[in-house]
Amino acid sequence: MKKYILLIVCVLTVTACEKYVDIKKSGSQSFIETTKDCQLILDNYDLFNINYPVDGEIAADDYYLDDNRYNSDVITLEDKALYTWQPNAIRAASTQWVASYNKIYHCNLVLEALEKIKGTDQPAVISNLQGSALFLRAYALWPLAQMYIKPYGAATMQEPGLPIHTRSDINDVPGRGTVKETYDAIVNDLTQAAGLLSNTSSISSRPNKAAALAMLARVYLSMEDYPNALSAADAALKLKSDLLDYNTLELGSYNPFPRFNKEVIFHAVIDHQNSVLEVGFGDENKALIDPVIISAYQNDDLRKQLLVKENLDVPVPSGTYRFIGNYEGAVGSSALFNGLAVDELYLVRAECYARAGQTANAVNDMNTLLATRWVSGTYPGFTVSNATDALTKILLERRKELLMRGLRWTDLRRLNKDSRFAKNLSRVVNGTVYTLPANDPRYTLLIPQEVITNSKLPQNSR
Repeated sequence: MKKYILLIVCVLTVTACEKYVDIKKSGSQSFIETTKDCQLILDNYDLFNINYPVDGEIAADDYYLDDNRYNSDVITLEDKALYTWQPNAIRAASTQWVASYNKIYHCNLVLEALEKIKGTDQPAVISNLQGSALFLRAYALWPLAQMYIKPYGAATMQEPGLPIHTRSDINDVPGRGTVKETYDAIVNDLTQAAGLLSNTSSISSRPNKAAALAMLARVYLSMEDYPNALSAADAALKLKSDLLDYNTLELGSYNPFPRFNKEVIFHAVIDHQNSVLEVGFGDENKALIDPVIISAYQNDDLRKQLLVKENLDVPVPSGTYRFIGNYEGAVGSSALFNGLAVDELYLVRAECYARAGQTANAVNDMNTLLATRWVSGTYPGFTVSNATDALTKILLERRKELLMRGLRWTDLRRLNKDSRFAKNLSRVVNGTVYTLPANDPRYTLLIPQEVITNSKLPQNSR
């Protein structure tokens, strides 16, 4: 069957349901009959909290490879093409695309089931489940938009978007739609979710209202809708504003951050196993952090010891650093945290305050955040001369704080539109210089070949 590969074949759905949900089945079809069934599906960590797309992070500039790493046989030709921004860089397999649409498919299953079983449980239970499914559907769609459609803006509204699936019918073939329709769908789902979800959840792998508002802030920022990003970030911080004191963490640890730590609002990860981003130990170490970032950390800034670690114990050039500041929290994990956390909210709100000319509020937010990142008693305070200076410094702090969080590609896409912050990327590999100018068409990646082959979707232009 060659209906969209993004729609997921029935057998995959049945397998997932059989493994995680104790429900009655008839032939090859599974029935979701209770709110407990719905909750069990939404609590499937392997479905909804891992395997978010990695290719935007591979193409971004927080890291680089030395020639030995690049030439290694363990790095695939596809990764090498993405790393050097080849015009024809494309995935043959649809793994990342399918993983995201599989999440969306299961969200639609739950939403349809909830419509049928309304009145069988407390209204608050139904509402929270609906909100969770809407949140997870939007959360799965947004990273695909960062890779496979053009950045949101007045000039791109009617450019090709993503297929928007709001039903579980695998024969539903909506086509690509537009950029505007894609972002409208994401914002609408998150807005509804924020009105349905409980303020908090028992564990950060489950959505809550703070998560929906935090994701709205992230999405609005990517749309350059700074007033709405400010409003959403402010509302989220009213529900959750906990920050880790980095002075309480173990310096020298290979994994200093506890998993599900108190800053995490919603826990999700990118799976980058065997990719160029893998940051293991010994010969497995690949990604080296951009020295521009390393030099931006001052001596008493604890992030220089807790987010990165100098490569003294691995065979790489001296003076290089690897990333260790993963909120995933497991030594040697093949996953990078790309979930929602409080530090991101402070940075979003501060940036939006600066853009609105509310410099004092922006400075207050930065002081609140950064005071927890410096050695006790050494933080010098965040000083700025005007709103433009504040914005410039906040964007630098954003890059230093949100290192390897899966957000840099999106930031490049939006900031490149502003001549003050546009950046032409370059990498040197085996003596050859590769470049990616600001606003280049390659900032929109090619849709995986398997998707194009097995569907009628048009490919992105080059």
